[in-house]
Formats: sequence, structure tokens, C-alpha cells
Amino acid sequence: MTSSGTPPPTSAPGSSSARAASASSTRRSSAAPRSPSRRSTRRDFRATGSGSSVSFQTTLCVNDQQMCEFCVCVFQTEVSCLGQYSHQNLVELIGYCCEDDHRLLVYEYMAKGSLENHLFRRSCSLSWTTRVKIALDVAQGLAFLHGAERPIIYRDFKTSNILLDADFKAKLSDFGLAKEGPMGGNTHVSTRVMGTYGYAAPEYMATGHLTAMSDVYGFGVVLLEMLVGRRALDPPPRPSSRPGPPGPGPPAGRPVGTLVDWARPILIRGKKLEKIVDRRMEQQGQGGYSARALERVARLAYDCLSQNPKVRPDMARVVKVLEAALAADAEDDGRGSDSSPAPAAR
Repeated sequence: MTSSGTPPPTSAPGSSSARAASASSTRRSSAAPRSPSRRSTRRDFRATGSGSSVSFQTTLCVNDQQMCEFCVCVFQTEVSCLGQYSHQNLVELIGYCCEDDHRLLVYEYMAKGSLENHLFRRSCSLSWTTRVKIALDVAQGLAFLHGAERPIIYRDFKTSNILLDADFKAKLSDFGLAKEGPMGGNTHVSTRVMGTYGYAAPEYMATGHLTAMSDVYGFGVVLLEMLVGRRALDPPPRPSSRPGPPGPGPPAGRPVGTLVDWARPILIRGKKLEKIVDRRMEQQGQGGYSARALERVARLAYDCLSQNPKVRPDMARVVKVLEAALAADAEDDGRGSDSSPAPAAR
């Protein structure tokens, strides 16, 4: 059985146009990560024609009825979200098609790939300014989703789901786990816990209660990754693992844990903060940070990562703080930085 719809339908896998796309494309293949028992294959393609490029994403589920049903649900959620919502910081869905167990999605082509592919390379060339602009872009995307008439909770915010165009403008992708937020005076949505370990909010992991603050926590994890240049599950750096003074370890008496466990307390510790900041930013010829801007962004990450969801800033507030950080950089450019304390994000 084949079905397609608006956005404009595309050729099903196995058709002549799909074969042409795969023959002239770059391809990534990986097992879907969200369920250890999920038997599915996901492949990404790039296709070029008529002077423009698009990205294809295909999924095939085999020999597991439950997982096939899950794949269908994810596919339908992706089409529904990107079919209803359009924003400059959401990747554009151009078309879709399904045939039997095959699912095909066609997106705008994002030339620079994912933030993950840039941020965690040894040769990372993302300057401070570029990182803050990327954070602002995706914050605006989340703020748009949370502020919609029917709010959407993204639920899987992480660096691999942030795509960059040729100018490093960032957009959110992969809406398969998105969920409609609470409405009518309800405080949360109760749902099966899904997402990616290390990015999911602790209260959501513990209770299954999903709110917009769950996305704020995930945003805080990614912002911390951009500040430190390390992955969410990384332990403290070893003395020889980065140039210059070694970064401090976790507070005395606490287990090593995740990046949030050992790095979050340092975000509000002044000079200690500079010891864990990704020094590849300092090596850039331009786009360096001012002390004021660094403190603003670090404090923002600290607040987003609060264990108490009620004290996290909403995404509209996050947008304002990041805009202020960029303004502080511009203001301090060429005349030295102001080390005065940054206000809390709340």
C-alpha cells in the first residue's frame, strides 16, 4: 500500500528517482537508537537535481510488528508536526511517501550537517559567536513550538538533531518523538519515557510527566556541551586531555557522573569557569568571547539545568538572555570586557 500527501509527495523507495538519488548521494546508515529491541534501518541520502539539493530519509522495519507500529507512529508524528508548523528554525519538510514497510521523508538540504559532527571533532572551528548564534537559533525554534496555540514539546533535544545550513544557521530536525503539550489548565502530559539518556530531564525520567521545562533541561545540556566542548556523558577531563591548565574534577564527595554532574556547579564559579571552557574557541582568530557574555551564557545553562523544573527559565526568556549575550559581545568588542556579574536567567 502506498500513501502520500501534502507537502508534495515524492517517489517511493525503489522507484527510478529514488534510485537516482541514492546513486549520486552521500549516505549514512545506522540502527535507530531509541529502543534496544527495535529492528529497523534508517538511511539518509542527499539528492541533487534542477540546481537544488534535498535530503532523503528512509526507514525500513522488519520482522517485528510492535517496532513497525512504533516506526509508523514516529513517521506520522514527523509529518504532522512539520506539516502544521513552519518556522525559520525548523527544518522544512518538502515531501513524504510510504509504501508497505518503507517510509520516506524529504527535507531541505542542510549543507553543514549536524552540530554534533562539528562540535566534537578535534578540529572544531566553531567560534564563540557562532556557537551562541546556533544556541539562539534553536532557542527560537523551541520558543515557537512551546508558544503555539497547540503547544508542542520536542522531547529529543540533542546536538545530532540540530542541523546547520551553509551559513551555520541552525534548525531543529527529527520530530518523531514530539508530543502535544498540556492544555486546558493541565500542568503536564503523562507519557512513556522516551528520548536520549543524558539529555532527558530528571523529573521526566522519574515520573513520565512531560512539560515544556523538559525541553529547557535538554537545551541546557546542549548549551553546556557547546560551552565545554564535551559530550553529555563525558567524565571530567584528564590533566593531559586538553591544552593549558587542567579542568577541575567533580566536587568532593560526589561521583563522577555525567557532564551535568561535574560541570554544572562550576558554571557559577568565576575563574574556575574559564578552566572548563572549550579552549578551541580561544584559538579562533575572531569571534572570541567577553567575560560578560560568557558569564551570561554560563548562568543561563546553570539555570536551565536546575533539578527543580519550576525555577528553569522558559524558552522565551532563554532567547532574551542569548540576545543580550550577543549584544554584550558586540558592545565589548575592541574595548575590553566587563567582568561584572551577569544576572540570573530567571
